[in-house]
Amino acid sequence: MPKPASSAVDKALDLIEIVGRAGRPLRLSELAQQSGMHRATAYRILVDLVRRGWIMRSQDHYLPGPVVLQFSHAAAANSLVLLSKPVLQELSDRTSMMANLQVLEPEGGRVIDVVRPPRLAMITDLLGELLPIHKFAGPMALVSALDETARIPYVRAAEQQGHPPADRDTLLEEIEQAKRNGFALERGRNEEVIASLSRPVLTGNGRPICALTIVGLDSEFDDHTLAKLQDHLSAATEELRHTLSGTTPGAGLA
Repeated sequence: MPKPASSAVDKALDLIEIVGRAGRPLRLSELAQQSGMHRATAYRILVDLVRRGWIMRSQDHYLPGPVVLQFSHAAAANSLVLLSKPVLQELSDRTSMMANLQVLEPEGGRVIDVVRPPRLAMITDLLGELLPIHKFAGPMALVSALDETARIPYVRAAEQQGHPPADRDTLLEEIEQAKRNGFALERGRNEEVIASLSRPVLTGNGRPICALTIVGLDSEFDDHTLAKLQDHLSAATEELRHTLSGTTPGAGLA
């Protein structure tokens, strides 16, 4: 049991962090136990947090509120991009390919940053675009990190975006294969001569924070090169995971 928080602000932040990191909605008893607070104290603070929108209550369970979700979106557009830029640049430099950063949204993956080498200026960077899972490696990698139930809305969104409903089982198997491999590979589905390889960056409980994706000419994704790209991508996602968790020396902002 953690040491009890020393102030009302500490206690409120503890509860917000516990709810935000949980992989499922939590009960009051679980929140009290994990925060080291008495149930009455936790409940009193939760009432205020629900009123202010930091936490939502659904029956007897608590989950992140609309204010947290708004902050999450802002973080993706600002802090996440800033913290990820050195890793993204190094990944592009090491592979001589375009590298992008994506986050998961309700209908696919949103490209929020791109590093594109001059030699690939002919490839559209798709910065700011929302990409469907059936055509792009980034959203496929992100969705593969979800459980089977959580994947279904993305499959339905892909069908609304043009993927044949009759091929749903095939798409689900591709998602599962990306889960098993740890990588999502796409070759020529959006543009015939373009290929991409993606890997998710995961939290400690396995939830996807973002994905790093390498994009280049399909002709350069031969088996030998692909193995090297996977090594570089694995190293980059691991470095970014440590950076975002604050466990890498020098990860903080100057």
